[in-house]
Amino acid sequence: MRTVLGLLVLLVVAAAVSAQNPVIAPLPSQNAGSVYICPMDPDVRSNNPGNCARCGMALVAGLPDPVEYHLHLDVSPKPIKTGQPADLTFEVHDPWKDRPVTNFQIVHEKLFHMFVVSQDLQVFLHNHPTLGSDKSFHYQYVFPKSGMYRILGDFYPDGATPQLITKTVIVPGPAPKPASLMRDYSPKDAENMTVELTTDPPQPISGFKTQMYFRVKPAEGLEKYLAAWGHMLAASDDLIDMIHEHPSRTSVHRRWRTADSVQCHLPASQSIPGVGAVPAEGRREYGVLRYPCQSFGAVER
Repeated sequence: MRTVLGLLVLLVVAAAVSAQNPVIAPLPSQNAGSVYICPMDPDVRSNNPGNCARCGMALVAGLPDPVEYHLHLDVSPKPIKTGQPADLTFEVHDPWKDRPVTNFQIVHEKLFHMFVVSQDLQVFLHNHPTLGSDKSFHYQYVFPKSGMYRILGDFYPDGATPQLITKTVIVPGPAPKPASLMRDYSPKDAENMTVELTTDPPQPISGFKTQMYFRVKPAEGLEKYLAAWGHMLAASDDLIDMIHEHPSRTSVHRRWRTADSVQCHLPASQSIPGVGAVPAEGRREYGVLRYPCQSFGAVER
């Protein structure tokens, strides 16, 4: 009986308080309407349409859930021979019924970005296969040496999310020794510039974000190349993990230095020694420049 009375008292008090204090309408949401997201950098979001401040891509509303598409790579003629032209054909199929994909979004002025990296990390190519009348992407390449190559395709099917898929090509012949990387933050010289790499934290930890800073000397005359200040491919020494990112210019001037930075997440599977090499590209007023590799190591925690 006491329990019932107690409940009645609570209900009456609550009703009385409600009568004395009418319900206040909630404040209008600060996030009303669509949220616009960068397809390449989903952490960049805005309530207004526009372009990503990091990579320059158009923000879109209502990104679909990420699903990996199928990428088929055919190389002919076979067997592949070093020093002779080989035709690379990339076919993209949807992940549901394996139907050919024919419509693509332009990413950094191109429909398809291709990276070729040799097993010993001595060969690096970033170029752009063209879309043929058969709706496949085509590129002719001369493999300079035998061994294993990893070929990375970066493309954006219409109505989906950006795709980053890696294929493996074996060129018959003696295989070069796999790369043995150690941490190397020393300055690297290109044709007419010097590039320095620093990281925050100084010792990267696998599974945690690392801020990477590329300092370019001299800083004058830098221009965007394919709608970005820089293009960076980070790869583990076994070429299993590969990341394609775009360093964003921070406009931090220290005397003659400009700090260009990018955030990368190091997969937990990577560990020291020599987990990664970082080739990068940029452009000055008079041409495209490819920065030499720098390597970094991450420890497991």
